[in-house]
Amino acid sequence: MIEYVFRHVLVLLAAAILLPSSAYAQSPLEPQKAPAGEGAQAPATGGSAAAGVFSPIFDAEHRPITAGGTVKTGPIVFNDIAQKAGLTTWRHVMGSPDKRYILESIGSGVALIDYDNDGWPDIYLVNGSTQAAIDGKAMPPHAALFHNNHDGTFSDVTEKAGVANGRWGFGAAVADFDNDGWPDIYVSNFGKNRLYRNNHNGTFTDVAEKAGVQLGNWSTGATWGDYDGDGLLDLFVPGYVHYDIAKQTTGSDNIPVSFCSYRGIKTICGPRGLPGEGDHLFHNNGDGTFTDVSEKAGVSDKPGYFGLTSLFVDVNNDGRVDLLVGNDSTPNYLYINKGDGTFEDQSYPSGYALDKDGRETASMGIAVGDYRNNGQLDIFNTTFSDDYKVLYRNDGDANFTDVSDDLHIANMTIPFLGWGTAFLDYDNDGWQDLLEVDGHIYRNADANNWGTTWAQRPLLFHNEQGKKIEPVPAVENTGLAEVMTSRGLATGDLFNDGHIDAVVNNIDATPALLRNVDTNQNHWVEFRLIGSGQPGPHGLKSSRDAIGATLYLTANGIKQRRDVFSGGSFASTSDIRQHFGIGTATTIDTLEVHWPSGRIETFPVPTIDHLQTLTEGKGTDTTKP
Repeated sequence: MIEYVFRHVLVLLAAAILLPSSAYAQSPLEPQKAPAGEGAQAPATGGSAAAGVFSPIFDAEHRPITAGGTVKTGPIVFNDIAQKAGLTTWRHVMGSPDKRYILESIGSGVALIDYDNDGWPDIYLVNGSTQAAIDGKAMPPHAALFHNNHDGTFSDVTEKAGVANGRWGFGAAVADFDNDGWPDIYVSNFGKNRLYRNNHNGTFTDVAEKAGVQLGNWSTGATWGDYDGDGLLDLFVPGYVHYDIAKQTTGSDNIPVSFCSYRGIKTICGPRGLPGEGDHLFHNNGDGTFTDVSEKAGVSDKPGYFGLTSLFVDVNNDGRVDLLVGNDSTPNYLYINKGDGTFEDQSYPSGYALDKDGRETASMGIAVGDYRNNGQLDIFNTTFSDDYKVLYRNDGDANFTDVSDDLHIANMTIPFLGWGTAFLDYDNDGWQDLLEVDGHIYRNADANNWGTTWAQRPLLFHNEQGKKIEPVPAVENTGLAEVMTSRGLATGDLFNDGHIDAVVNNIDATPALLRNVDTNQNHWVEFRLIGSGQPGPHGLKSSRDAIGATLYLTANGIKQRRDVFSGGSFASTSDIRQHFGIGTATTIDTLEVHWPSGRIETFPVPTIDHLQTLTEGKGTDTTKP
């Protein structure tokens, strides 16, 4: 216990050293408590898991570091152009402004989807709802589909497209589930979910009921992936809290105050102390319907953990997608795909269930990326405030080590409450950087001396060639200095200029569009993949949009890895096209694609600073027997 407390004192002391001295004035650092964190299903107290209670950190203007710590000059990476782009005509709404209940505090995701196949990513923003709308006394808030106009602006086409949802929405997972060449949208809700099938004419039809994937309580960040290699994308839907809106509780009700308080102050109740909602894996039958195989596959979440987001991705390099589930205030799940239609729960043996201190974290979002360029996928989880954000290094064969302290991730993240997150190479230098967006769930955060705030600024970390990951200064009046009530985050090349941008869904606010304006002159390449659906060497097939494929690109002596996936972040889906920064290189040495079918092909890359389509079966087959 002494070592535990001492380590966190050092973490916060290091934060003052790392960040610009002109921006920070730090108060005394005294952790006031440190729970043992046994990873138990039924903790002695409620609320959200945290590492302890830490004294506030303020900047030179005595602002909590979550809303301050800005600098006057420095590199400008993002500018928020949401208003200019036309996105601020829409606003997110979730419950009442004072956030009395946990249902009102979680927020919603965002997805990038080229719904009309014109080669430009469009934006789908999920919305929440209100008690009045649920009771039929008010019009429900609607989700928004914004069409990319190719000129830096977007048009709201929600009504025409038929994707308003009108339910209490949380997440969006995009994929071509029926292999017709057009992307579809799964929307997870409190209540019945929706599966919007793309009609190829700018409209969608909700087929969730017919498909058998509606469910009916509280679903969160879903993910698509072909776990059995039949060329048909399957659907995993995590559950959060089993919630009865007619029996919502507050700290004024007859339940222990420990379940509805934070640092001794009355707050919303949960998630700990509330019943968990199970998870569901739906097998794609190929005829427009799905079968729930959760129990058979071993991923039903029998303990009832609080799932917030999930991701199908291959973490052990065996060519089969595994399954990550980020759980709030309960241990995370890592299910290894056994290749026989079932998964093996390797959450604890892998090291992903808990952090390095053996504690469960309040995991909100998941990012995956090969930050060392060594061919292994690493995992980053955002967590609650009063806890550091966890970077799990992949040591091979799906064995993970928490290296947050070693890589300077932990140092400044403790006061922040992180949500959506993504690895992205914002400066095209060939090394994946890391972005997270933040915002608190307790509406009274600003009224208490917690050192954290309701609205918070994003955090961007620059990858120093895999050796450490350093915070990028938040320059005043730029996107990184903007305080927002952020939840969902999706990244992608929205303007087809080779620079990765970000869209943020902010709870009870308008969205942000963080356009990448970094002035680097580095080169890049991007790829869109099309699977053939034909059997590979072992009888497996690739889906049309090649979800589950892995790309390896070598340039300038650096071999990078990218993976095609749907989901992750916080209940969001990023641009499915794969982007590589290549620094000063002007040629590509090799490009190798490992298709979900098991086929391995190399492709020529004749030009740089260009988007190229790769079709399975059109490259040079180098599949090993």
